[in-house]
Amino acid sequence: MKTITLVFGAVYGMLSVILGAFGAHALKKILSVERLESFETGVRYQMYAAFFLLIIGYILKFETSTEKWTSILMIAGTILFSVSIYFLSMQDYLGVNLKFLGPITPLGGLFMILSWGMLILYFAKNKI
Repeated sequence: MKTITLVFGAVYGMLSVILGAFGAHALKKILSVERLESFETGVRYQMYAAFFLLIIGYILKFETSTEKWTSILMIAGTILFSVSIYFLSMQDYLGVNLKFLGPITPLGGLFMILSWGMLILYFAKNKI
């Protein structure tokens, strides 16, 4: 689980830089300001998740289910949150109605919040 966490952290970080550059250059010309801001929110939170995963990948030993779920919830939550935002931001350009993804975004955010909460409990319990 440690390796998976670190790999996802590195991949999320790399993709954040790529997507951030893509948004700043290519999408700036084709998306509305509001849609571009939403896209950038997805990128920003994906980068936060990258840092989170890299840090816990080095701190946690992944010996307990709580430690494992801290990582799983952040990995899954980031996919749900950021990817749904990316598609929702581009739905007008793609010419498809993707509004069904709307409820996915807060679910992903909830998973990310739960992951942070589990990390807080881990720190409190282990007095790190």
